[in-house]
This record gives sequence, C-alpha cells and structure tokens, in this order.
Amino acid sequence: MKRIDGDDHDAVPRDDGSALSDGGQRVDADSPFRAYEVERRTRRQRWAYKWDLYVASPLRVVWSDWRTRVGVLIVVFYLLMGTVGVVLVPPPETNQGALHTQPFQTMAHPLGTDGLGQDMISLIVHATPPMLEMMLSGGVFATGVATVLGTLAGYRAGRIDSVLTTVMDMATAIPGLPLAIVVATILQPESPWVVGIVLTINVWAGLGRSIRSQVLTLRESDYVEASRTMRIRTPNIIARDIVPNIMPYITINFVNAGRIVIFSSVALYFLGVLPFTNTHWGVTMNRAYRNSGALYSLGASYTLLIPMIAIIVLSLGLVLLSQGADRIFNPRVRARRSKTISDSEDPGTGGAR
Repeated sequence: MKRIDGDDHDAVPRDDGSALSDGGQRVDADSPFRAYEVERRTRRQRWAYKWDLYVASPLRVVWSDWRTRVGVLIVVFYLLMGTVGVVLVPPPETNQGALHTQPFQTMAHPLGTDGLGQDMISLIVHATPPMLEMMLSGGVFATGVATVLGTLAGYRAGRIDSVLTTVMDMATAIPGLPLAIVVATILQPESPWVVGIVLTINVWAGLGRSIRSQVLTLRESDYVEASRTMRIRTPNIIARDIVPNIMPYITINFVNAGRIVIFSSVALYFLGVLPFTNTHWGVTMNRAYRNSGALYSLGASYTLLIPMIAIIVLSLGLVLLSQGADRIFNPRVRARRSKTISDSEDPGTGGAR
C-alpha cells in the first residue's frame, strides 16, 4: 500500500481501520490521535473519509447481514408501493371488475376482486400510504417524547427525575389499547398522522423508563465526567455523548412503535372504531368479513388472506431491519467495513489505482 501525501504528512490508513503515523507507529481507529491525523488530510480526502464513514460503511454493514438486507428490501418495496405504486395503479372503485373474481384467473385483476368488485391490488397499494404515515407519526411521537423525557430524567436526576418518572409510571399504568379506543371514539380522527399519534398515546412511557435507566449509567462514564469538568453545556453533552450511545436502542423501539401502529390500526379499523375514511387494510378485512363472509366461505377467503399477508410481510421486514440496527450504529463494525482512502486514489500516479 502506498503512502498518501497531502498538504502535510498524513497517516497511512490500513484495512482494519487503523493508521500508520509518520514514525511508523500504529494508530487505532478509535484513538484520539487518529482524529488529529484525519484533520491533517486534504479537503478532498476528508470528504472521502466522511462519505465512507457515514454513508458507504453503513451500507456495507447492511448488505453484509442477510437479515438486515432482507428487511431493508422489504421496507423499500413498501415505500415504493406507497409512493410510485399509487401513481401506477388506479385507485379502487366499486365494480372495477366482476364480483369475487378469483386470484390468477385474469390478467386484468391478478389477485382478484372483492365483494364490491374492487381490485385487490388497488386496495393493497392505495392502503399503503396511510399506513406509512401512521407508522411515521406514531414512531416519531413515541420515540421523540420518550427520548426527551427519559434522557432529561436520567441525566439531571434529583427533583426533575422524580417528577418525570412519576409521570411515566402513571402513563405506563394505563392500558394502551383501551385508552386508544376511548380517544379514537371521542376524536374520530380522519388524518393518518393523527391516528398514528392516538395509537401510540402512551407507548412512549415504557421506552422513556428504559432510556432513563441507560442514561443513568452513561452519565457516570469517564468521557461524560470529562465533558462536565471542561464546563461543556448540558445540551451539548446530551447531544454528543449521551444520545449517540443510545441510538441503537432508540432505533429498535422506533421500529417496534411502527409495528404497534400496524396491528392497532388494523384492529380498530376492523372493529369499526376508527371511521372508514381511509383506504386501509383493516377496512378491507372488515368488508371481507361482513360483505363476503370470508371467514366461512373458502372461495372468498382470499379477500381476507391477501391484506393479512401484506401486514405480516411488512411486520417481518421491520423486525429484520431492527435486528440490524445495532450493527449499523456500532462504530467498530462500521470501521471494520470501511475502505481506506488510499484504495481509491494514488497521488503518485494522479489517478485511480
């Protein structure tokens, strides 16, 4: 491996994430001296280093694990279905085809039609955007509130910790689904964004307690103590020293909050608690049960099974994606997957190697 010459004498990066300094001594990937060597690189090399560390390396980590790879592909498929699919597939309408057309009998309706003559593919595709919006709003609300309150309670301790812990305990004691049913019955929300928040109205409490426990341990760490000794402001300590260490846990719980929204929304739409203003998989299952007798008729069972399969596959993709969250946010794993800058550029020849 050839040495990189920048504006000054730089460290020679190695395949394991370490570097060789000018004196030939090895500098580990997590050593503070490596940060100094990175700063001495040219601007182009620094941008290449950041791109590899924050973009390329996480992508390699994702692609190296089959579970994370499958989870990402499933989630991307649903994202495309909720964005591009709604443009390509016409919206569901009554009498789009003959009633109860069986799957794989005609190319006009590959998955068949329901008891109202609506195309099953149209029902599945156009129900995806509201579901994604519910998942996003519910996940952001639950993890956002939990992260703010849990981090503040764990780091500040004292009276603030007592008050916030009491609030979280009270919210945890209230059953989640019955509370969501009561709130949904009163508000009758029509916007998917509001429905997602209603369904996670107290999901944040348990996550907040867990984050508080982790922050209580992190606040006693040496690097946090060093930051406090240097009189760094509390928001900066929380943002730079505390939150990055709990990001894998936050990401996993964000995904779990999305799964809670999926199952809760399907249940409430199926039961008729939420208004039938949105195209939703739960609404499709409700009509399959009421109009087609899908629970009792084998010939109409596909109208119930197809939305169930869509729900199961999306939930499976989220589970697989959450299992790889720790690998994605683990800096040591990313360092092992990172490439050296010298592999892409050789200043001695002025081009690619």
